[in-house]
Amino acid sequence: MTEPLRVISLGWGCQSFALAAMSALGELPPVDAAIHADTTHERSETYAFAAKWTPWLEERGVRVVTVKPYRRAEDAGAASGELMLPAYSAWPNGNPSGMLRRQCTSDWKIMPIRRWVREHRAGRRTEMLLGITLDEWTRMRTSDVQYIAHRYPFMDFAQPWRRGKAMQWLQDNGLEIPVKSGCVFCPYHDHATWREIKTGSNGDWQKAIDIDRLIRHKRNGYVCYLHRSLQPLDQVDLRNEQDHGQLELWGEECTGNCFL
Repeated sequence: MTEPLRVISLGWGCQSFALAAMSALGELPPVDAAIHADTTHERSETYAFAAKWTPWLEERGVRVVTVKPYRRAEDAGAASGELMLPAYSAWPNGNPSGMLRRQCTSDWKIMPIRRWVREHRAGRRTEMLLGITLDEWTRMRTSDVQYIAHRYPFMDFAQPWRRGKAMQWLQDNGLEIPVKSGCVFCPYHDHATWREIKTGSNGDWQKAIDIDRLIRHKRNGYVCYLHRSLQPLDQVDLRNEQDHGQLELWGEECTGNCFL
């Protein structure tokens, strides 16, 4: 029987990096590639981490592939009449109207990865390894295309792992723990992440502010924001607010690092 094409969806966050590192160290089977879908607006720390650890993975047999979307992430707010981000929205009178439909994950991550898979699978079925842990089990999905089967290694262990276990494994093996991956302007950021971005000195906070301003009136009939408070991002007080994660107040599911 022909061996499947086996790939890791590599977001360069803790869990997906742990999967790649476990394959590199022989604790998981070899993979044909670890695929990173780069929106071009990941956090600066993520790009630095990828630059440092890509050679380490490749020296140990894990090929790292970076794919990018056809459309730039800036088009999330610049396209006339179009807004791909799941922004928090309000009616013109200021009353909340919910979150807009999310299109960015499909366009910037799922489609570029699937395009690469189609070009390289040569008729083989594909197993895609996803770094979802027990504390995120609600994010598990069956693939909606026949040529890809999703696999969840952390959930297949005799005792399924939580994120903390993945972090501990990285530490035990002398590896760094990356920051949570995601676009700098992602509306799904919790307050802890917004604070990290704000206190950084790498320009990410200003980039998020610029995108927040750019999307304000890009959806006809709505006023749009990156933050759940429906305030401009640079006016939000992040110092002492209890951090429940933005989506708990909106009844939505956060998919975090946008895994497939």
